[in-house]
Amino acid sequence: MLFSGLMQVGAQQRSLLTSVSESGSSLPDGPDAQRLAGGAVGPQDAARVSGSIHGVVMDKDGAVCEGATVALEFTGTNAPAARMATSDNNGRFSFSDVPPGAFKLAVSSKGFETQTAEGVLHSGESFEAQVIALRVTSISEVRVTASQVEIATEQVKEEEQQRVLGVIPNFYVSYAPNAAPLTVKQKFDLGWKTSIDPVSFLAVGFFAGIEQAENTFSGYGQGVQGYAKRYGAGYANSTINTMLGSAILPSWWKQDPRYFYKGTGTIHARALYAIANAVICKGDNGKWQPNYSAVAGGLAAGGISNLYYPASDRDGLTLTFENAAIGTAEGAVQNLIQEFVIRKLTPKLPNYGSGKP
Repeated sequence: MLFSGLMQVGAQQRSLLTSVSESGSSLPDGPDAQRLAGGAVGPQDAARVSGSIHGVVMDKDGAVCEGATVALEFTGTNAPAARMATSDNNGRFSFSDVPPGAFKLAVSSKGFETQTAEGVLHSGESFEAQVIALRVTSISEVRVTASQVEIATEQVKEEEQQRVLGVIPNFYVSYAPNAAPLTVKQKFDLGWKTSIDPVSFLAVGFFAGIEQAENTFSGYGQGVQGYAKRYGAGYANSTINTMLGSAILPSWWKQDPRYFYKGTGTIHARALYAIANAVICKGDNGKWQPNYSAVAGGLAAGGISNLYYPASDRDGLTLTFENAAIGTAEGAVQNLIQEFVIRKLTPKLPNYGSGKP
């Protein structure tokens, strides 16, 4: 039996030598010999035995991350170009036809820190990466605030919807506590929209009719022509006063032309506040100051009105100061009405959290 075993070994050795001889590679360091000896795989062989890399992206709480960007980078000399993939709705990503060798994965997603993982892909291997857990970007404080201009724009939009009984414009009152100051453009826009509002035209016509009936400014005469002159003078007064006192001069002196509703405190305190607001106002810096804009605007409008009043009704400085004083008194009365009445008659006001009317 020993002899028989030796004969079998000899036969196997001869068969192996014959096979090597027939392949045309009898050198001990030939490619086939290296493969038989378990040597390294050449570049051409590696291309034929490429593998795949896949894995799952999650956050630190274990929820899958869809849409994460996964970059596959190869290391070493003559490494292939990097490749990119995106995790699906199950958080999975996959790279196919990957050449064997060392690699690095870089996973990133908005709001998360980039995470990396490294490994070595062997010939023909399907490499399952460990779960890649993304961590939220470490930010000490995130503060999202709108600019003053953006806040003022939204507040003005609300004010432009304010109409007493749903009809009469009430644009120049703010119910918002600590309202943002108006820009120059917003002051002019608000003045212009007030001047061309249909209700403004109707109001001028109404008061022109009263003047016609009472023969105020008799130099205008009666009839259609007299009414037209009174209407034109009234509209000019209203527009000039609005643009001067609520747009031009407030922009020049950086003052806010609006009335800021108080809504809290005793009746006495609120009444004093309303009356005082006829001669004081908030500056664009948020501080209270004399209302130069309204006072000077009233004087200027009164002076300009002398240019188109009938000559018999002009009284120089006397009429100018008289109209300015009347305008200031009217402003105080309007503020009292704003403080105690108008809010109750204005529907669909936004809830700014101010006090009850």
